[in-house]
Amino acid sequence: MTRGAEEEIETSATDTEHVPRALRDRPTPYPRTRRTVRAVAMLGYAAALVVWSDVLGIPNDTVQVFLWLWVGTIAWNIEARPSYHLNFLKDWWLPVVGLVVYFYSRGLTDELGLPVHVMMPIHVDEWIGRGEIPTERLQHALCGDPCLKTTEPRWYDFFFTTVYATHFLAGLTIAAVLWVRSRPEWVKWMRRYLVINFGALAVYILYPMAPPWMASEEGRLDGMVTRITARGWSDVGLDRVDLILHGVGNPVAAMPSLHAGITFLIAGYGIQRLSSRWRWLLALYPAAMCTALVYNGEHYVIDVLAGGLLATLVLVGCQLWENNQDRTTRRSTSPRG
Repeated sequence: MTRGAEEEIETSATDTEHVPRALRDRPTPYPRTRRTVRAVAMLGYAAALVVWSDVLGIPNDTVQVFLWLWVGTIAWNIEARPSYHLNFLKDWWLPVVGLVVYFYSRGLTDELGLPVHVMMPIHVDEWIGRGEIPTERLQHALCGDPCLKTTEPRWYDFFFTTVYATHFLAGLTIAAVLWVRSRPEWVKWMRRYLVINFGALAVYILYPMAPPWMASEEGRLDGMVTRITARGWSDVGLDRVDLILHGVGNPVAAMPSLHAGITFLIAGYGIQRLSSRWRWLLALYPAAMCTALVYNGEHYVIDVLAGGLLATLVLVGCQLWENNQDRTTRRSTSPRG
């Protein structure tokens, strides 16, 4: 197969069987872009993203990330026809609208007047930590006693802050890669990604809960817990920015931890779908995220465990639903004697 600038694979009902499955699953018409042209386009894309992040901050909200991912797919297949790039908008607009609705709904849940739970996670984490919540123990060991926002950050503070920030990019970036490679896999991933977000939203509404840093500010903890999430990037001048969803948040949306839940979802989905023996290394991602969340004062241990449980329920539930759909499709298409 040649690699002309405008060469594209267009599968039809009569010739589908002659096209490799990996290509049939991609958005059609699927383009072929010359490697040199692609390399130049991706370098330009990377340079623009670096400048944007340095001047305004690293993209942090759903709409901004979506736009940058779209530009990334355009750069990757820069020689494709406009109709191919418009397929991205056609496929993504509804999930993105759903995620924006989620973010605004999440920001309104703390205004419904429901009582905010404070002591339950403290008691559970004190039991886990044998009298001291793990957040206090980690901050005393790694940050100092007392642990302050002005305390000199260590190398692992940069690492934990970076891990924390990946939450806003990882899920949608995986979706963009899957969209380019295999649209059916993209559909499966987006189904799980949306379900876990709205599943967490339902719990936020029904069970608003204060995180460790808030409980400490209100004097509900015996010791002091400081929110030090952003401290790791202070020395290098990095920051994250919400241009579209600026100010949208909910400080009492701590149970379950969606940061932890998404990492468990990514690791579980990858381990389930990949065949390499190295796939088990994906388990390090939720381990690092959970440590970062507890250490930075963002979540209790019980929150991250609940996030892992939610991710497990989503993975199992979606897989069972898809298996049932496949069986139904096979029965409806099988010849009847």
